Amino acid sequence: MFLAIYDKIKEYQTIIIHRHLRPDGDCLGAQMGLKKAILATFPSKCVKVVGDQMMRYNWMGFMDEVSDELYKGALVIVVDSGAEKLISDERYKKGDFLIKIDHHIPQGEYGDISLVDTTYESCCGIITSLIKETPLVMNSEVASLLFCGLVTDSGRFRYSQTNATTFMNASYLMSFGIDTEYIYNNLYVEKLENVKLKAKLITKFKVTEDGVAYLINKWSDVVKYNVGIFDISRGMVNIMSGIEGIDIWANFTENENGEVYCEFRSNGKNVNKVATLFDGGGHLQASGCTIKSIKEIKKVIKELNLLAKEK
Repeated sequence: MFLAIYDKIKEYQTIIIHRHLRPDGDCLGAQMGLKKAILATFPSKCVKVVGDQMMRYNWMGFMDEVSDELYKGALVIVVDSGAEKLISDERYKKGDFLIKIDHHIPQGEYGDISLVDTTYESCCGIITSLIKETPLVMNSEVASLLFCGLVTDSGRFRYSQTNATTFMNASYLMSFGIDTEYIYNNLYVEKLENVKLKAKLITKFKVTEDGVAYLINKWSDVVKYNVGIFDISRGMVNIMSGIEGIDIWANFTENENGEVYCEFRSNGKNVNKVATLFDGGGHLQASGCTIKSIKEIKKVIKELNLLAKEK
């Protein structure tokens, strides 16, 4: 499969790389790392990355402006998106040929070539193996971007999907002289206001009789906290982790349109089952979805409680 993807990359002059909405370190690392690897191998090709920009990841690079015209006759690659509805920028359908590269539990199939391997901790791990197994060029810049995703989606090598391949790929990437201190500082050093907010929110979360911890942030709270909404949604979910008796935890954050971003985490329970019930997805122990309103939170918590009771 790796060689089939490489052959398509070699065949097309124009390549446009997409990924999922509201990007994290893994999908941006995979997207940007693949772009840089292709250009290092084929400097004359036109390779673009598209999607929504997240300020906290600006240090990893910026998205390109791409016209509709550029999609004609182009190869489109989508990384790190298990479902089509999650892909940022619907123009991915306008290309000549579509490749999917992902490590999530699939929610429907798409792509003329679909490489999905859920044994990898990250999409960056798959891209690393793709480069190792083909003539694509690895260098320090590519390795740095891919290491970001490896670290992010393995939870700094703590999550259950971390395996021997994870460490072999990490060793391979580090052999290119990447600055791991720079990477960790950008990923994990927090602003003072975010640390203070964590201290405040840790007194606000609740725990059900079944051991499900949850935190609800209304839009009025988001405005009052004066930090980015995803700093609250994704950034605060793990204030409930590592607590005895709590195996599932969830963060619900309302946006300005009344929708609610839901983030689920666990110590072994398959929270992806709950996420998919509400048109979301992700991993066994880290998933998410978006629901229509605050009123639906009770339904989600009910499902999380049922999951917590499962043996």
